[in-house]
Amino acid sequence: MESEHNKRLSASEVAQIWSAYMNSSMCNCLFTYFLEVTEDSQIHSIIKKGLELSETHLAKLSLLFQKEGYAIPNGFKVDEDVNISAPRLFSDSLMMYLTHNMGMMALSFYAIAKTFAVRLDLDDYFTECVNDLSKFNTNSKNLLLSKGLYIRSPFLTPSKEVHFVKSDNFLSGLFGKKRPLTAVEITNLFANLQKNALGRTVMMAWSQVTQSKEVKQFMVRGKEIASKHTKVFGSVLEEEGLPVSLPWDVEVTDSEAAPFSDKMMMFMATTLTALSIGYYGTSMATSARKDLAIDYVRLSAEIALFAEDGAKIMIENGWLEEPPLAKDSGKL
Repeated sequence: MESEHNKRLSASEVAQIWSAYMNSSMCNCLFTYFLEVTEDSQIHSIIKKGLELSETHLAKLSLLFQKEGYAIPNGFKVDEDVNISAPRLFSDSLMMYLTHNMGMMALSFYAIAKTFAVRLDLDDYFTECVNDLSKFNTNSKNLLLSKGLYIRSPFLTPSKEVHFVKSDNFLSGLFGKKRPLTAVEITNLFANLQKNALGRTVMMAWSQVTQSKEVKQFMVRGKEIASKHTKVFGSVLEEEGLPVSLPWDVEVTDSEAAPFSDKMMMFMATTLTALSIGYYGTSMATSARKDLAIDYVRLSAEIALFAEDGAKIMIENGWLEEPPLAKDSGKL
């Protein structure tokens, strides 16, 4: 009887390890540059740990691809996609905040990847990744808190009683008086506002350093979309008298030297945009007020078109790496 360990990888498992390799190679490049220009010793220590994790993951994933007979993805490489000599583009605070956010996304990814892993060795690997990123998340969060950089979501007044919804007015929001936001709706709005505020800053930075007119126009458009979405989410919170986050724009220097290749900056921009579509979908599904659901639908459509245009730019420039495909039955 064939052992569980020796079973072939399923399409779902291949998708997870391929995505893990691409994202780890991007983080490896990102952290390599950050480590070169970071001045704060505590932040330097966190980024160094992030770099070590990305290197460990790349080594294990490369070995797995080889054993399974799959080509190792090209991904991103320091000698091809990083300009180590580029002056600092971000402040230490912003680099730390970006590092923390990349860790949060990695933690979410590996948790989902574990649910898709059936083969025992993959389940063990993704469990290890979840544990590693959980510790990394705690350490980076604690450092942000100690430096006063962590931005908390709004606070609520404790409810002394349990209440049940008595009318379908709970679902309204398009006309007339709107009910107060639920804790879940506040969480969604705040998280999406934060992501867009950070995305706006990153797009602004990339537009500042790229030499490609096409890429620059794309990044400027992305900055404008993120600014618009930030205002949409912020205005809903402000209507409730809830505070909104501060922009990170002042944490970008005036450097015009690109620390990364256009290929990597486009990949990061389109990946973050694609993730936003998923966040908006989850937010829509967990927001009962109709006005919020409509906002998420229309904003999702806008960034879906933006992501598609980004993919076209990458294809035209030969930057979009193809994931493993099923056999083309038409050619068999």
